[in-house]
Amino acid sequence: MPAAGINTEAIRALRDETIDWRFKGMPPNASGKTAGEFLAERPTLWEAGFTGPLLTLDDAAMEHNLRTMAAWCDEHGLRIAPHGKTTMAPRLFERQLEHGAWGITAANIGQLRVYRAFGVQRILLANELVDPQGLAWLSAELDADPDLSFCCYADSLRGVEQMAAALAAHGGTRPVDVLVEFGVPGGRTGARTVSQARAVAAAVAAEHRLRLVGVAGYEGEVAHDIEESSLSAIDDYLNEFRSLVEEFAEAGYFDGLEEVIVSAGGSAYFDQVAEALARPWPEGLPVVPVLRSGGYLLHDDGFYRVRSPFGRRHRLAGAESPFRPAMRIWAQVVSQPEADLALLTMGRRDVSFDQGLPEPQVIRGSDGEIRELADGSCHVSGLADQHAFLRLTGAKVRVGDWIGFGLSHPCTVFDKWTLIPVVDGERVTDLVRTYF
Repeated sequence: MPAAGINTEAIRALRDETIDWRFKGMPPNASGKTAGEFLAERPTLWEAGFTGPLLTLDDAAMEHNLRTMAAWCDEHGLRIAPHGKTTMAPRLFERQLEHGAWGITAANIGQLRVYRAFGVQRILLANELVDPQGLAWLSAELDADPDLSFCCYADSLRGVEQMAAALAAHGGTRPVDVLVEFGVPGGRTGARTVSQARAVAAAVAAEHRLRLVGVAGYEGEVAHDIEESSLSAIDDYLNEFRSLVEEFAEAGYFDGLEEVIVSAGGSAYFDQVAEALARPWPEGLPVVPVLRSGGYLLHDDGFYRVRSPFGRRHRLAGAESPFRPAMRIWAQVVSQPEADLALLTMGRRDVSFDQGLPEPQVIRGSDGEIRELADGSCHVSGLADQHAFLRLTGAKVRVGDWIGFGLSHPCTVFDKWTLIPVVDGERVTDLVRTYF
């Protein structure tokens, strides 16, 4: 069944793009073929001629994660607008929408333009938009497409003034929907105090070129670990956030709206967001609680494995973790200059390193067999631009062997790849195009 809210024909047209030297890791003998022609050959990972390093996505893991998150949101009465900055991959947006995503979240005007090029119909911009050129473009998009649903943040009086002035200069006919962003001292964007948020709400409500439709925030700026004191601080923030929504409703700001959008939720504390935002609201207040979690689709073998609510519950309860890591990068041993050191063909240009180094998991030797690496038998001690330093403390490797690594933090993996094979076992089932 086609996904609602995206141009499926534009997604299918990606198969007509020609594979060539622009896409690292792609087989040299695939050059000149379209993605569709290549996939029609039913290529396999190790026989098609891919070169290393090579990032791959596990199709079954992604499908599992999509179903798991959709079911969890349904169970808790939540909608999800996954943050597209994680992948910037329209094909993956389509899969998220197929599994019931309410919309797609963006971070900036460049991402918005990509989304609209692929016909995304409901977009939440998790930022304040004050660029006059960007607002003129947005206003034209809204006028040209009555079905386009868009909202963005406001966190300052100056920002509201800038938005209103740019929209007035353009002369568009549709108002821009706005969420007051409530932040925390020392965090990223967002009004720092309740009184500041009240002033922003009043300014938006007074401006006919804008329409106040809800409140947004990001609990991930309150804490960055999973200590009890940190989790408690997040609860306090979310309770204050909720009270602000109720106060705005009592002030009449949401009168006449069919939906009041209340949005929070990264990929680390969305269980607490659910507890705060999905419990009953005052009668007659049509709240739509929207998560913006983006990491769930790919999960990881580091940052989110530790911090995801499902991961925390797994450690506490001993149950199977619902999310599965979907990313693996393959790199080849290119040098072993010392007995306990191997150098591999991947580096900072290829993998994330901001939230932990790659985790060696499996080895594929000259016989073609893939074997698990024993825990603690080797580890990545550092990355250069194009090399990984693999310290050997028991593992036996040889020049020419391939090592498969788990990765941490998908947001800083995908921006290094423009065409990524999706695999079912060793069969390549899709090629995911990214736009960073």
